[in-house]
Amino acid sequence: MEPPSIEPLSGLLITFNSVDTSIIVAIVIMAILLMSSALISGSEVAFFSLSPSDRDTLNSEKDNASDRVLGLLNRPKRLLANILIANNFINVGIVIISTYLVGNLMEFEKGEKFLEILITVVGVTFLILLVGEVIPKVYAANNSMQLAKFMSFPLIVTGKVFSPLSELLVRSTSFIDKRIKKKGTDISVTDLEEALEITEIEDVSDDDKRILEGIVKFGNTDVKQIMKSRIDVIAYDISTPYDELLKEIIESGYSRIPIYMESFDQVEGVLYVKDLLPHLNEKENFDWTKLMRAPFFVPEMKKIDDLLKQFQESNIHIAIVVDEYGGTSGIVTLEDIIEEIIGEITDEFDDDDLIYSKLDDHNYVFEGKISLIDMYKVLDIDGDIFEENKGESDTLAGFLIEQSGKIMLKNEKLNFENYTFVVEAADKRRIKQIKVTINERVEE
Repeated sequence: MEPPSIEPLSGLLITFNSVDTSIIVAIVIMAILLMSSALISGSEVAFFSLSPSDRDTLNSEKDNASDRVLGLLNRPKRLLANILIANNFINVGIVIISTYLVGNLMEFEKGEKFLEILITVVGVTFLILLVGEVIPKVYAANNSMQLAKFMSFPLIVTGKVFSPLSELLVRSTSFIDKRIKKKGTDISVTDLEEALEITEIEDVSDDDKRILEGIVKFGNTDVKQIMKSRIDVIAYDISTPYDELLKEIIESGYSRIPIYMESFDQVEGVLYVKDLLPHLNEKENFDWTKLMRAPFFVPEMKKIDDLLKQFQESNIHIAIVVDEYGGTSGIVTLEDIIEEIIGEITDEFDDDDLIYSKLDDHNYVFEGKISLIDMYKVLDIDGDIFEENKGESDTLAGFLIEQSGKIMLKNEKLNFENYTFVVEAADKRRIKQIKVTINERVEE
């Protein structure tokens, strides 16, 4: 008696069909798609994990692959859209081919449709995650530079193929970006200052801390607060003879000088001293006004961070500050803006004694025209108390006039918080010199 025949995997209710040419082709296509999915997924990690030092290395190499990588990184949104679209198309192809393989390679008993779906869905998902996502991304994290160079050309090709779709995807996400930015958390300058004060950073010098504080306050400073007042500006009338102008310029020591007509409220241009160098031997009747450059006007309330951008874009270093009535308030230079971050920049023409003198650690003598911001720097204080109590004034003399309600005369005294101000010199029109004493706080 012959033993009964047992079909393979009959316990699993699955029967395998014979392998023909179509099955082999489908398996080969499946392998190619899995490899493509792995490369595309790995390239996402490879490109977006490149550090600034890696980019510097790519810049220095100067080969085609490096140039392609840098070109793709210059448009990160389009690169990401290209990767996602290509990966999705490949994964859809894997699902289609796997469904074809399962349907033609395996026979399921009637009523076992659930088993077919389970093998197709779970098996293919596991295969895509393992081979197409996990393994390539782990490899890419450790070999980002090599993989990015290898995939740079294929991504450029796929980017051209999927250009309409990637463009649509990028444009559609711009709306979401705007909404997210609007809902972002607003951090005030005060919050940043407090965070800087409570943060203890070791190995950071006082100069570095001062620069950080300057950066924090940078965007909240008006041009009016740092400008040089019109009474301190060296400027010349447009009718000044050439020989006299040369003498005055040499004595002043400035490289850019405003030129006005009749009064400083009518600035006609700015004369750059370097433009005069080729004409030093000209005669008295030389028309130097043709060398003037067009003046750049800014309002008093303009923020200095915006002005710095304009200076950079326009390649200029000086601006004429005007008030709300169109009159000239003073000038502001690129040096004035930079000093708000890094501190005072002293050259051979600067004279600190004209601004202040230090008597001891608690007593100073200031010129009345000194700006409050400069006084804060000299006294090494944040100046919040003064900023909270001042009105429209930006100078020390203006602050005393606001607090006292009059133009204080010589020897008059004003107490404010733990500071005592004594007028050292004044006339009927302005306060010229002020002695500032820092009193010790009395703890309650």
